[in-house]
Amino acid sequence: MGIGDRLKAERERLGFNQTDFAAKAGASKNSQYNYEKGDRSPDASYLAAVAEQGVDVLYVVTGDRRPQSTDSISPEVAEFLEVYEHINETDRGVLLRMACAFAKAADPNWKKSGI
Repeated sequence: MGIGDRLKAERERLGFNQTDFAAKAGASKNSQYNYEKGDRSPDASYLAAVAEQGVDVLYVVTGDRRPQSTDSISPEVAEFLEVYEHINETDRGVLLRMACAFAKAADPNWKKSGI
């Protein structure tokens, strides 16, 4: 998977179409298309602009996800993770499938990523 594929995955994860995403990044739709196709590489100003929209630029460039700071996790998510750590592997699988079903029901365009 190359930079273009990862950029497209991030755009889709954030729920943008190419036109709107390009506008937020200060690029043309044609440039966005070429970035995602892998015909052109985005420059630093483009990457800085998409980072402001929530793109994990480290992932786009290297394929490695940026570690998430625990400061950015809400108390509800922290509580959920604490509970998750105390259940057995079989029940974790059940819980994960349920969570995916709820996410899909809330947003039909949601796709789980690598789970």
